[in-house]
Amino acid sequence: MRQPNTQAEAQHTQPSVGSIAAHRPDTVAATVSGLEPDIDADLDAYEESEESQDGARLPQGRFLDRERSWLAFNERVLELAEDPSTPLLERANFLAIFASNLDEFFMVRVAGLKRRIATGVATRSASGLQPREVLEMIWARSRELMARHAACFHEDVAPALAEEGIHLVRWSELAEKEQARLFTLFRHRIFPVLTPLAVDPAHPFPYISGLSLNLAVVVRNPVTGHRHFARVKVPPLLSRFLEASPGRYVPVEDVIAAHLEELFPGMEVLEHHTFRLTRNEDLEVEEDDAENLLQALEKELMRRRLGPPVRLEVEESVDREVLDLLVRELKIGEAEVYPLPGPLDLTGLFRIHSIDRPELKYPKFVAGTHRDLAEVESASAPDIFAALRTKDVLLHHPYDSFSTSVQAFLEQAAADPDVLAIKQTLYRTSGDSPIVDALIEAAESGKQVLVLVEIKARFDESANIKWARKLEESGCHVVYGLVGLKTHCKLSLVVRQEGETLRRYSHVGTGNYHPKTARLYEDLGLLTSDPQVGADLSDLFNRLSGYSRRETYRRLLVAPKSLRDGLVSRIHKEIQHHRAGRPAHVRIKVNSMVDEAVVDACYRASQAGVPVDVWVRGICALRPGVPGLSENIRVRSVLGRFLEHSRVFAFGNGGEPEVWLGSADMMHRNLDRRIEALVRVTDPAHRAALNRLLENGMSDGTASWHLGPDGEWTRHATDADGQPLRNIQEMLIDARRRRRGTATP
Repeated sequence: MRQPNTQAEAQHTQPSVGSIAAHRPDTVAATVSGLEPDIDADLDAYEESEESQDGARLPQGRFLDRERSWLAFNERVLELAEDPSTPLLERANFLAIFASNLDEFFMVRVAGLKRRIATGVATRSASGLQPREVLEMIWARSRELMARHAACFHEDVAPALAEEGIHLVRWSELAEKEQARLFTLFRHRIFPVLTPLAVDPAHPFPYISGLSLNLAVVVRNPVTGHRHFARVKVPPLLSRFLEASPGRYVPVEDVIAAHLEELFPGMEVLEHHTFRLTRNEDLEVEEDDAENLLQALEKELMRRRLGPPVRLEVEESVDREVLDLLVRELKIGEAEVYPLPGPLDLTGLFRIHSIDRPELKYPKFVAGTHRDLAEVESASAPDIFAALRTKDVLLHHPYDSFSTSVQAFLEQAAADPDVLAIKQTLYRTSGDSPIVDALIEAAESGKQVLVLVEIKARFDESANIKWARKLEESGCHVVYGLVGLKTHCKLSLVVRQEGETLRRYSHVGTGNYHPKTARLYEDLGLLTSDPQVGADLSDLFNRLSGYSRRETYRRLLVAPKSLRDGLVSRIHKEIQHHRAGRPAHVRIKVNSMVDEAVVDACYRASQAGVPVDVWVRGICALRPGVPGLSENIRVRSVLGRFLEHSRVFAFGNGGEPEVWLGSADMMHRNLDRRIEALVRVTDPAHRAALNRLLENGMSDGTASWHLGPDGEWTRHATDADGQPLRNIQEMLIDARRRRRGTATP
């Protein structure tokens, strides 16, 4: 995989245990998922309607605050960076991920909260906190975490890197030869793209773009003695760290700052200070009023850069007069100013992580072809259709290769003359996507190709608009989903002529059709030729592209109509099984657990004695271990080299286990404002495998974080004797290696 060579590019190609998320174009890890401003439910109205059958209300204060929970998630990311057992360059990577996650949190969540407060539409959150209380908590908690993040870099990771011959230095620490070399680089490659902007009566304070790194410069006219302020933007396409000599790297802003006299000839440069602004970068498109969603979104993308500021980072050495000027001109509150030790913007550590030092990283793992697709690995591609006519295939990425399964499925469909039609959803995909290429090939060969492109996928809007136009030009039927709803489900449908009949082949997954993230995101997928799933996908695609009003399906639960109710009813059914003495349990694996109705259903199950296990990566509003409410609920979180991204829902169902997988997290936005789909897993071996996965993830012998009733997460990485607990991701890697005879001893 090509490594990023600029700061901006690195932000879009690094794995994130959050966006990350965060979720962005070409991300092998978009920073954080779960960051959309999720309109909080009116808690009073909700409580009035949520009573048990005997009329007993659930207690107030049962929901943890989602913003605090998200900050706790990013703290877990930071703990991986602080952990000396994490490979050193991976520690640097987790520092970068933490910074990138927090950027997106401010751009979306904090910005959305401020907007709702300003417009007067914010109500108290489900946790009972008033909006202003939440905002003040965010400011205080994020300040603590950012200070800890900086300390981890300066006091721990940077010195450890230096011991390994990777020196992150400042300009003053460079030798003369290194400074001379960088001066030459500055003159030829940096100086030509710099634009100093003066601030005086003839030059108003310049616009400061979001997440840009800037130098605030104070100069003096030697003739008049007057002092002047100027701003120099660090061009985002420059590499964040420049190599001064082998193994020695200096921040690019240091190189610019050392040569400011080149930008202000004849002036005396008195001082300079680095600062960075975060803006509201959430999009607002009124779809009901938009004649053409594509054009409306393109215009909104142009306006995004003008969003109001939500955070100002400054080097802690900044002059008070300069800081006052920035605060005044940027119209930002003092509580939103974050003084930090330089260098700012440690997302630049993605660049350092890309250094070719494999001994300082996680051991390399290359996924193999799923054994049900190719019993013996060979150079020839497996015949996906023949395999699926025999049995369903349950895929677990990145342990099972995406390229020889899902990607091969679509590439074979595009090339197969017997395939008549392909229908596909695309939420995020890579910039050089073989999936898009396969769909274009299929359309150009005369096949009917329907592609549902979600052009409102956060931070991928521009990329998705580009691919939508390219697909349209090739002859694909491109649609953009339903007004007011994002299409987040992960679906592929292939219709193939086989003799006198048509057979439908389907894929339902938990992850995006993104070949790069598939190597770093943990996801599940079901490949099947089951007629019921094929019929369901046909009906759902017809709904997405036409005027179908179908709301019930054979093997699917689909949001926004049936998914929440379907899960809640199954949780309630476990109560009945338990009371009748039949096997009963609820096991859930998601990225976020926020939805009040689902959380309350889990509380009801716990009160009835049903064991409830929740494996959550990020946000969790459920409060486990509260006597009389949730003592039968356990909540765990696993973070590591892969981003846990799959969603699974398993029920004891009286001894006939029921398991579902799909795209939906337990959040308002997923269950009310998105098209999401879960598929019921029918193969007994697949159900057993998924239940084993959930059991292993929740086991006390597995390294994880445990959530307490007070909302605090506690890391459990060693046993009572101080020995490391098993790492579930490494365990799954080793299981795949054993199948190929390459397991570690």
